[in-house]
Amino acid sequence: MLGNLQRGIFREAGHSLRHFSGRREPVERGHQHLKLHIGQPRTTDREAATLTFCEHRWDRSLAFGETVFPCPRPGSAPMLLWLLLILAPGRQPAGALPKALLLLKPPWSTAFKGETVTLFCKDHHSLAWEYVSWYHNETPLRKQSGKLQISKSGHYRCKTQRSSLSDPVHVQFLSDWLVLQASHPAFERDKVVLRCRGKEEEDIMERTYYKNEEKIRSSYNSDIIVYPAFNDDSTYHCTASGTYILGGSWTETSRPLKIQVQELFPSPVLTASPSWPIEGSPMTLTCETWLPPQTSHTRLQFCFFKEHQALGAGWSNSPELQIPTTWSEGAASYWCQARTVIPRILKTSPRSQIRVHRVPVSDVNLETQPPVGQLIEGEDLVLICSVAAGTGTVTFSWHREGSERSLGRKTQNALSAELRIASVREQDAGRYYCAADNMDGPVLSKRIRITLRVPVSPPVLTIRRPRSQAVEGDVVELHCEAQRGSPPILYRFYHEDVPLGSSSAPSGGEASLNLSLTAEHSGNYSCEANNSLGVQRSKMVSLSITVPVSHPVLTLNPDVAQAMVGDVLELRCEAQRGSPPILYWFYHEDVILGNTSAPFGGGASFNLSLTTEHSGNYSCGADNGLGAQSSKMVSLNITGLSKNKVTHITVGVIGCLLSMLGLAATAALVGRFRTQRKSGAIPRNIGSVPGPDPPTQALHGPPSLSRPALMELQPLYSNVSPGDDDLVYSQIWSRQHREGSPGFPPGTCNRLFRGEEGRPRRPCTAGP
Repeated sequence: MLGNLQRGIFREAGHSLRHFSGRREPVERGHQHLKLHIGQPRTTDREAATLTFCEHRWDRSLAFGETVFPCPRPGSAPMLLWLLLILAPGRQPAGALPKALLLLKPPWSTAFKGETVTLFCKDHHSLAWEYVSWYHNETPLRKQSGKLQISKSGHYRCKTQRSSLSDPVHVQFLSDWLVLQASHPAFERDKVVLRCRGKEEEDIMERTYYKNEEKIRSSYNSDIIVYPAFNDDSTYHCTASGTYILGGSWTETSRPLKIQVQELFPSPVLTASPSWPIEGSPMTLTCETWLPPQTSHTRLQFCFFKEHQALGAGWSNSPELQIPTTWSEGAASYWCQARTVIPRILKTSPRSQIRVHRVPVSDVNLETQPPVGQLIEGEDLVLICSVAAGTGTVTFSWHREGSERSLGRKTQNALSAELRIASVREQDAGRYYCAADNMDGPVLSKRIRITLRVPVSPPVLTIRRPRSQAVEGDVVELHCEAQRGSPPILYRFYHEDVPLGSSSAPSGGEASLNLSLTAEHSGNYSCEANNSLGVQRSKMVSLSITVPVSHPVLTLNPDVAQAMVGDVLELRCEAQRGSPPILYWFYHEDVILGNTSAPFGGGASFNLSLTTEHSGNYSCGADNGLGAQSSKMVSLNITGLSKNKVTHITVGVIGCLLSMLGLAATAALVGRFRTQRKSGAIPRNIGSVPGPDPPTQALHGPPSLSRPALMELQPLYSNVSPGDDDLVYSQIWSRQHREGSPGFPPGTCNRLFRGEEGRPRRPCTAGP
C-alpha cells in the first residue's frame, strides 16, 4: 500500500505539472516522461515539463555521484541507453598473453542504486584470487584479491599475472523504478536472458517485452530468452503494469536497451612463418583466432586454402599447417577458415598474398664417381652436378668439351643430380662440365679432365735375332709389347715359365730384354704385362738354339800307336757339343778318307783296312753348318803283316806250288776249288771285292779345308758293319812273273781273301 501511495503522490505531483500546462493526462504521466526521454516529441508544455524533470534528475545524479546519460535537447535525436556487456574484443597480438575475463555476480550489468555487484577476474586457467589489478574508468585501483565489490557506475577492467588487460564492462546503477536487465556475458548465437525488474516486484501484475517497438511476449513473473545475432542493432525495452488501490491502472516503461553481443571467436587471421619464405624451405601457416576463457570447452576446426584449393587433409583440429617445401610460382593467395561444430559458426580469414623468395643457383660443381684418375675402362662413370645454393626447380645438364649436344638433362627439385655413363671407353676421355639453371640463367661448373685407366691387352712377344737361325753365343732381344694399356706397364719375361727378368715402360709401349744364348735357352718363351689393372700373358714363342760343333775328338780302335798291315782300324770322331745333324770327315795326312753323317748328333766311325801306306797322321772334322772344327792329329805307325794274314798267304803259295807239281795228285783239290769258285766264295777278279758300298756323302759338301790331292794308288776300303767283327779281308800279291799276264807284274798273284777270324783264307792262284 505504501508503494502505491508513493506512486500516487509522485503521479499527483506530475499531474500538477501537467495541469499547469492546461492538459490533463493523469494516468500516463510516468509513461509520458519515459517517452519524452526516449525522444517522442510532445507540445511545448510537455517539452518544458520534461526539461524541468530532466534538470531535477541531473541535479540528483550530481548530488549522489551517479553517472547518467544527459537528456537530449528539444528537437535533437535522443540518446539511448547502451548496455555494454563486453566491448567489442580487440585482436590479440600473436605471442601476447591471453586477455582476462571480467565476470559479474549477479550476472547483470544494470542494477538499482544502492545495490552492489561483485566483480571476478578470470584468466585462461581459473579464477584469480590474488595479485589482480583493477581499473575503474581507466584509473588504477589498488591491487586486491580476485574479486571486487562495486556500487558506482562506470567501466571496469582487470588483469592478472597470467593474462593481459580484460575488455571493459560497463556497470550501471540506476535510480529508475523499472529497469531491463540482460545476462552477462553474451556470445553470438548464445542465449541471453532478459529480465524486467521493478523496485517493488509485488505491485507488478504484467510484464511485456519489446524488440524494436514490437511486442515479443507478455508474462506475469518470468524472464524471457532471446538469441541475438552478432552485431544485432535491435533495441529492447519492457513495461510493467499494475492497478491502483483506489482504482485505475498504471504502467511503467524501462529505458531502452541495446544488447551488444560478443563474438564467440573473432575472424581468423592467416600468418606465415617465415613471413618471407625461401623457395625449397618449409613454411608454417597459422590460422589465428581465440576463444574467451569461459568458452574454452568449445572446439574449433581449421582448414587452409591456396587460391581455390584446400591444403593438407582438409578440416583438422590444429590451427597450424606445416608445408614441408615451398616453391616459387609467383605470389599466391592463401587463406583459412575456422568453425565451431556446435553451434555451427564459420568464419573466414582475409586473403594473404605470400611470395616465395627464389635463391639463384651458385657455386656449381662437377664431381665424378669413381674419382678423377681412378676410372677404369669398362666401368660406369657417374657425373654428379651440385649447387651450393639455389631454390626451386633446378635444371641440370652435362656437357663434353667439343660436343655441341649435351650428354643429358634432368629437372628436379634438388640441389644435385647424377648422370650415369655406362661402360666407358677410351674415346670417352676428355674435358667435362655441367650447368645448373633455376630460371635465372645457366651457371657453369669448372671443367674437369676425365682420363681412363685402360687394362693392358694381351702382349705380343717377338724375338729379334741377328740371323735367321739362333746360334749359341748370339745376343737376342726379347721384345714384349701390349697394344693397349695405361702406363706404367711392367713386363716380365719367361722361359718355360721360369722368370728371366723384367723391364718397365713408364710411358707405356714396349719393353725388351737382351739374352745371350746358350744351348739351354732352347724352348718356349712368353712375356707378361701388368699395369695394376690386370695381368695379361702373351702366346708362347718357340726358340731353337743351334750350337756350333766343338772340336771333335778322334779315337782309334784299337787304341794303339802301332798297327800291322791288314788290321782293320776304326776311326771314331765325336764332337761333344753341336746341334745335329753333324757331318764328320776323316783325313789321313790331310787327305780325305771319307765322311759320315750323324743325323741325331753324337759321333761317327770310319773303318780302314791298313796297309803300309796308312802310316802317318790322322784327323777328323765336324761341321753342322755353323763352321767346321778339326780334331787334333793322331799318329799311326804300320809295321809288317799280321800272323793270320801271313798264314793265309803261305797256304795260298803252297797251294799254288802243289798245283804246279802234280795235276793228278791235286785233281780232287782243284775240283773242290772250282766248286767254291762257282758258289761265289772267292771273287773272280781282284778289282771286285764283295762288301758294302762306299759311304755316301751327306748333303753337305766336304769341309772347306785345304787338302792335298788324293794319292794315285788308293787301297780298297770298306766300312765294317758291327756284325762283321770276325771277318778279315786280305790282299795277296804274288810277284811271279808270267808272260801274257797284263796289268800285273810277272809272278804276281793278286787275290783278296775273305774269311772269318781263325779260319784259313782262300789261297790266291797265279794268273787272272
